[in-house]
Amino acid sequence: MKGKYAIAIHGGAGTITRKSMTSEKETAYREVLAAALASGEAVLQQGDSAVSAVEAAVRYMEDSELFNAGRGAVFTHEGTHEMDASIMDGKGRRAGAVAGVESVKNPIALSRAVMDHSDHVFLIGKGAEDFAALNGIESVHPSYFSTKFRKEQLMKIRDSHVTQLDHSDDSLKKHGTVGAVALDTNGNLAAATSTGGITNKRYARVGDTPVIGSGTYAENGVCAISSTGWGEYFLRAVAAYDVAALMKYGKLSLDEAARKVIFEHIAPMGGDGGFIAIDSEGRISMPFNTEGMFECSIRLPSPEAER
Repeated sequence: MKGKYAIAIHGGAGTITRKSMTSEKETAYREVLAAALASGEAVLQQGDSAVSAVEAAVRYMEDSELFNAGRGAVFTHEGTHEMDASIMDGKGRRAGAVAGVESVKNPIALSRAVMDHSDHVFLIGKGAEDFAALNGIESVHPSYFSTKFRKEQLMKIRDSHVTQLDHSDDSLKKHGTVGAVALDTNGNLAAATSTGGITNKRYARVGDTPVIGSGTYAENGVCAISSTGWGEYFLRAVAAYDVAALMKYGKLSLDEAARKVIFEHIAPMGGDGGFIAIDSEGRISMPFNTEGMFECSIRLPSPEAER
């Protein structure tokens, strides 16, 4: 598909219904998604890489407090924030990931730096923060991530032993993990995913988002995947790579493979969530087994946005 491009983004899967939010809130989500998609598309229009496109789109969503990533990250039991992210370049299958970072404004930017400026793939906690400082990645005071909505979510369950997926809140049921997948004009694929984890989590829990092959995967000639949902199940299913394996070795189409993993592998275990997925021809699949998922995409030569 050289000379053409495609991009898709998600802001999380869950029981997203019009009755669960005001029209103003729904409009706000859609406006941020549209702007994030446009930021990624602008990179592709300039002939830049799929990696830069997915980073730009995810950064835009991290800067919004509406999503459970970056600015809008949920609180841990201790009242802190532990953010995870990953990015993968389908060309050469390079990857970078971070987990448990607390003061990095854009965890996806740090993931990109790990991929581009280190010999490693996965950094965590203080080591990741130290690497961010050495590489000029912007850090902020932890209060930057403190929003009223997320604080209220924590206070409802803090005194219990319950952890809460972002979509479990009655006022707005959704997984807020964000992600992007893209195909650039040179035929390269890339994927990126970012999250704040789950409300009231303890023991430095990490889900699928920063784990290459579970939350994020990209391989030129095959597909790029970003996951959103109940991370433990996506980890157990090695979900993102499972899609690629079904395509490579089972000769399934992108949509067949993505739907099979969501509905036949993850759902029977009790997991829920969804994918955004793109193949080397720019075909896009976005299956989910929840009531809804915030997503949008653009594919050229058909530039219409699909929502």
